[in-house]
Amino acid sequence: MNELVRKKLEPLPLVAIALLLLAACALPFFLSNYSTFQLTMVLVYAIALLGLNILTGYNGQISLGHGAFYAIGAYATAVLMDKFGWPYWATLPVAAAVCLLAGFLFGLPALRLEGPYLALATFALAIALPQILKYKHLEEWTGGVQGIVIMKPESPIATLFGQKMNSDRWLYFVTLAVTVLMFVIGWNLLRGRIGRALVAIRDQPVAAASMGIDNAMYKSLAFGVSAMFTGVAGALSAIVVAFVAPDSFTVFLSLSLMVGMVIGGLASIWGALFGALVVQFVPNVADHISKAAPGAIYGAMLILFMYVMPTGIVGAIRLAWGKLRRLRKS
Repeated sequence: MNELVRKKLEPLPLVAIALLLLAACALPFFLSNYSTFQLTMVLVYAIALLGLNILTGYNGQISLGHGAFYAIGAYATAVLMDKFGWPYWATLPVAAAVCLLAGFLFGLPALRLEGPYLALATFALAIALPQILKYKHLEEWTGGVQGIVIMKPESPIATLFGQKMNSDRWLYFVTLAVTVLMFVIGWNLLRGRIGRALVAIRDQPVAAASMGIDNAMYKSLAFGVSAMFTGVAGALSAIVVAFVAPDSFTVFLSLSLMVGMVIGGLASIWGALFGALVVQFVPNVADHISKAAPGAIYGAMLILFMYVMPTGIVGAIRLAWGKLRRLRKS
């Protein structure tokens, strides 16, 4: 009987995912353009947080500089669209490839660093990149302090399911499609041999090396893949916002990504979605509560999150689900 129940319960996650996607497709038709834009940014941040979680949650390498890779992806897309007239969709693979290479190359010298030393090195990257983007000899490409304004893509179709398809809704669906693709890639990557190797290196690096795992290669690969995910998110943000500037990618962005990852849930694929909601909406809520001291409210909310859910939102859900199952059995 228990086996029968277990088999009946197995398809539920797939059903839940299908319902979640259906709801995600329907949402923009019930929301304003601004709310649709906010949800689009939630999807963008979810991709970035998944990338950061691959590095920190699954491989144990702490990065406080992923905002730099986010900026590289955004500028790669903006330059290709503004200077070379590329279509927005064609810039995404290029941004992914550029950030994959940049992350892999940065990860090679970073192999000598661990823990707070690696965090400090990535923090330095987050501080340095906005200044590099303002450098006068690169101003022809980056736009300097003024940044780059790009044309917001228009929807190629006028209506969908009888509803008007404006640019905000179209970009939402484009971002949703890319998000689903990146999550499928992340799921397959982390549930396979590479994912097991990353976790083994995180938990027991000496034992992992004794089993034949090339620690250096996998750690550099984790950095590259993590940067690739974050770069794709940055590219999408440039398309959605239609503007990039150095001051949009300050160190606070890197810290916000770290906050979202921790609150969403370390080493959790679905935690990226919850963390993205936190990154997008919690600062806005803090600003609405107090215009005079939004930072203080934001800090207090983060402390409350960590006190109530020390293992993140996904960890709290798992704990609550486990208690519910024990109560049902008893």
